[in-house]
Amino acid sequence: MAERAKDELEIFTGNSNPALAREVCEYLSVRLGEAEVGRFPDGEVVVEIRENVRGGDCFVLQSICTPPNENLMELLLLMDALRRASAGRITAVIPYFGYARQDRKVAPRVPISAKLVADIITVAGASRVLTVDLHAGQIQGFFNIPVDNLYAMPVQTQYLKKRLDAQRLVVVSPDAGGVERARAFARRLNADLAIIDKRRKRASEVAEMRLVGEVRGSVALLVDDMIDTGGTLTEAARVVAEAGAAQVFASATHPVLSDPACERLNQAPLTEIVTTNTIPLRPKAQAELPQLKVLSVGSLIAEAVRRIHNEESVSSLFN
Repeated sequence: MAERAKDELEIFTGNSNPALAREVCEYLSVRLGEAEVGRFPDGEVVVEIRENVRGGDCFVLQSICTPPNENLMELLLLMDALRRASAGRITAVIPYFGYARQDRKVAPRVPISAKLVADIITVAGASRVLTVDLHAGQIQGFFNIPVDNLYAMPVQTQYLKKRLDAQRLVVVSPDAGGVERARAFARRLNADLAIIDKRRKRASEVAEMRLVGEVRGSVALLVDDMIDTGGTLTEAARVVAEAGAAQVFASATHPVLSDPACERLNQAPLTEIVTTNTIPLRPKAQAELPQLKVLSVGSLIAEAVRRIHNEESVSSLFN
């Protein structure tokens, strides 16, 4: 194995989002670390680091997206391999932090999955975590190591300012939990704010939605952190359109897009859906959702990685 300088920046990745990892490496002018991530015949994940990482500042980029269990195991085993190879520091770069939706007990005898995953990542060897738009900000407190939660909002609003220039805009939160996010978008876009009061029958089924605010004759922008099955977004789009919005746009950081999201989104009154590449698009979504606009967060993540490596401020990225 080739000798390397101590504290050298190294980036490794599993199979969840290699295109984003290559983009980050290109921005930083570093090569992607040599690691083999495969499977034993019975399906177990097998990992081998194929270069010297002793004393290195290692970043493992891996989204916990579909299939979440396999991608999580790849992340854990990559970090464990680096720790046992005497890496100086290991940062888990998780553009999409899966298992974040169960962040508290909402019923008896249910797990707090986000806390469990935080503990597992720490035990596997992470010295710090870098992620993008956590489902709930308090998840940072589940870790006993530093967590940098990046915001895709600057990337999204830069595009939306050009796309919706000179049009009267109302930013709409599809539920009460997203009001803070929607308010931040409204402030950056100099827009009004509206809220949808959403009540659920169960975790993936919405029972009732009511709009609080005025959207008549305006362009409505629905803002959320993720699109999973698309139920919330399509119902919110319908409510806003029925309230008189001239056009309805949507912006969400993480395109999870589980079935039947494509069918639902195609039936919704949505002009455009703006998302990012924290999760690679499924082939079905690429083929069936022409209204989907994917923006890259590669430069944002790369700049955060550079600042962490150089011990510079990450929060100043958003000032």
